[in-house]
This record gives sequence, C-alpha cells and structure tokens, in this order.
Amino acid sequence: MQAFNLLFSKYFELQGVTHFKNALFATSILLFLSVHLQAATVTVTCNNPKYTGKKLVFYNYSDPVSQTTNPVFTLETDKTGKASVTIDVQNTQFVFCDFGIYRGLLLLEPGQTVKIQLPPVREKTFADEKNPYFEPVKFWFATENKTQLNNQVSAFSAKLSQLSDKYFDQLYFRQLKTYLDSVRIRMEKDFGNVKNETFVLHKTFSLKLVEVEAFRLKPADYAAVFNGVKTSFWFHPAFTDLFNKTFSGLLSFDAKSVKGADLKKAVNQGNVQFLADHLKTKYKLTGDVVDLALLKMLHDAWYSGDFSKTSIQQMIKSTRFSGHQNPVIRETAKNISEKTAFLQAGSAAPPICLKNLAGTKTCTNSTKGKYKYIIFADTEMAVSREHLKYLTAIQQKYPKSLEIFIVLRKTDAASLKKFFIENEIEAVKLIDENSEFEKLYKIRSYPQSFLLDEKHMVKLAPANAPLDGFEQQFGSILQNDRIENLRKTGK
Repeated sequence: MQAFNLLFSKYFELQGVTHFKNALFATSILLFLSVHLQAATVTVTCNNPKYTGKKLVFYNYSDPVSQTTNPVFTLETDKTGKASVTIDVQNTQFVFCDFGIYRGLLLLEPGQTVKIQLPPVREKTFADEKNPYFEPVKFWFATENKTQLNNQVSAFSAKLSQLSDKYFDQLYFRQLKTYLDSVRIRMEKDFGNVKNETFVLHKTFSLKLVEVEAFRLKPADYAAVFNGVKTSFWFHPAFTDLFNKTFSGLLSFDAKSVKGADLKKAVNQGNVQFLADHLKTKYKLTGDVVDLALLKMLHDAWYSGDFSKTSIQQMIKSTRFSGHQNPVIRETAKNISEKTAFLQAGSAAPPICLKNLAGTKTCTNSTKGKYKYIIFADTEMAVSREHLKYLTAIQQKYPKSLEIFIVLRKTDAASLKKFFIENEIEAVKLIDENSEFEKLYKIRSYPQSFLLDEKHMVKLAPANAPLDGFEQQFGSILQNDRIENLRKTGK
C-alpha cells in the first residue's frame, strides 16, 4: 500500500497538482486499491485436538494435464490442535491435501475465512504403506459456514453420489434416461438456488460425467461441452475428471480406427496442425481448449509407445504451445516436456542424497569414474531380498567398473542391519525415510533399477534387476564401450 502512496504522490508532484479535487480523486483510487488488495486474501483455520502437532500441506496443480503439484500453504497445528494461515488468492482456487488415508479437497474464495472440519484421524496401515498403487479417500472439506462454496460443493457431491448409488441398476445397467432426468430434477430442486459460477460449472460437469458413464457416450457426442469454459475452471476436479475421461488415450484409439493411418502418419511426421484440425472436426472443439486437449492426447500418446517419441516431444516443444497467448497452455506444454524428458537416456539423473546405515549422509554423485547401479528395494518383501543377495556377485565381477547403491524403504532399523550383515551384501545402503526419492524417481514397484554413467547421466531407465539379467546387460555395455574406444584410437 505504501508503494501506491509513493506512486501517486510522485505523479501529482510531477503534474503540479495541488487542487483538492485531484487529491480527492487520488484518495478514492487508493481506497479502491486497498479494498481490492484486501479482498484478494483468504484465511483457512482448523481446530481439532486429535490433530495436535500435525502439518497439513495443501497443493495445487500447475496445469490440468501433467498435474505437476505446487505447495500453496501449510496448516501447522499447535499443542491444542489449532492452526490458521492467510494467503493471497486472486480468483477462486482449487487446492488439496493428502493426510493419512485421505485426500481433502478445498476451494479458496478471495475475501473468505474458511474454518475446515477435519475427519477422524486414520493413518495408513502397513499394507497401505507398502502398496505403490494406494489411492487416498477423496472428500470435500466441510466448513463451519454452511453457505460457503466448499460446503455447497460438498453437499452437492454427496447427494449426487447418493442418488447414483440408489439408481445404479437403472442408470448403469438398464440405461433408463427417465432416471437420469429424475436425478437432474432432484439436484436442481435442492441446489438450483445456488448461482455461484464455480458451483454451477461443478454441477454441470458432474452431471455430465454421470451421463457419460451411464450411457457410454462417445467423446465426439459431447466433447463440445468443454468449449468456452474459463481457464481458471480447468483446474477444478469436476472439469479434469470429465476431461480425462474424454481424452485419455484418445490419440492411440483414433489412430487404430479404420481411418487412423493418416492420423498416425501425422503424429510420426510431427504435423501438429493436422492433429488440431482432427480435434476441431471430429470433436467440435473450439478456442484454447483445442490445444489443451491436443496436449493431453500427446502426453498419453508418448507413454503409449504407439508413436515416435521424438516427434511427440518436438510437437510439445513447438511454438504453437511455447508461444501460446494462454499462460496455462504454455505451462502445460513446459511441464509435459520436462516430464517426458525425465530420466530419459542421456539426461542428467537427480542426485540421491540420503543417510546410510551408519547415519552418514551420502550422495550418488559424490564419486566419478564408475557406472552407478541404483536399485530401489524393500527388504520386507521376499523378492527384493533375493535380488539384493545377488548384488555381491555382480560387484565382485565388476569391481573397477561399477558402484552399487541400494535405496531402501524405511523399515525396522535392527532387522535391516541384520539382513545386510548376515548376507554380506557389498553396496552403499541409503535409507529413504520420507519416500522422497521414491516419489522423485516415480517408483511403483520393488525392486526397480537404474544405470547411470560415470557423469551421473542416465544410461538405462529402467535397468534389469539383479536376477533378471543385469549382469549380462551391463557386460554388453562394457563390451560396446571397449569397441567404441578401439574405434576412436584407431586400433
């Protein structure tokens, strides 16, 4: 606010303005800006003694496709279970928080004070912690003020879920449209008086998703529903749920259709305009959502293995997206480009810095001159233990060429040390206590291995596990290195 005072003071000083009328005008502008700036904040509070000493970190998504997350704020409870935080919010914003078995969903409205109600504490079980495919229980936070947007969305979602379950047979098996109409009428009766723009869009897309799933609608029959939707709503779960339902794997599906040969040819040739025209013609998309859907399709196509990955990466990096007028499109393209390039052969691998079994911090990039074999393992799993036991044989075969790092899931320290002592496993053992590098390297199952070169660049991702042929795989790489060295020296 002080900056605005100085700005206007300097302006009127330069203009020689001393009249009361102009001073009054300046004051009015400053008051308007002050009110506007104050309205762009939201305060979030909670009060639950069961959550004493806990940290609840809330995130949002950088874009609607890659779903790269950013921390937004943290509620850190005191010894009585209370917490409060105030942040700047220019528009209604969606955030979420993973804690215990839950994923809590929250909409932040500028100018509001939101007191969220926390559910009963339920931590993950041992099985949940070990399951790489664990999915949290999603729910909308209830708030103390029943008229607030989040409470209205929560009530709407609960009611729609109740009606969908009640008429499950009539909707999803018998596909009776009269029952879908009944659901719509009931939801309109209960929530038709809520005119908030975000709520109305949430209602529209949530009901459309029920219709799409119940009546197995084809994307071409309804994709136009995405046209004209404000960019700020692209991050809302109701939008992303229907959007993903519509466009996930769609490029691969269309390319395998009767007339899909031209589409596959266009992808492999990097003809991004042909793909955009396809979306406009077949799916009746218009505006910026064409490019959002195109990025979603390219993202999924890259992981499908059905197309040239090089061509897809070139299209994602093209000026069509990098120079787009919509910042969300630019951010989406950037994030997808980084995501698809991550841990690709020849790229720099993120260094892993963790404490070893002796408690000393050790980094995978602290030494040079040898290949680095990194294996993520869980010693509480029998298959991991058997793979780890074979590491000694591999290390003894390639002592001058290979350095082995084991990144371990946190488990009982005593049993962990006992296992390695009894089996005399030769490797650097690192403990990933908070699953930091498990998440960074996107580990979904154990064991999982990577081979890095002497400069900590990715050679193989993934590499074979110890008992699945890594010994032979690495031997072939060394043989190729020798041949290449002989070729360079001319011998």
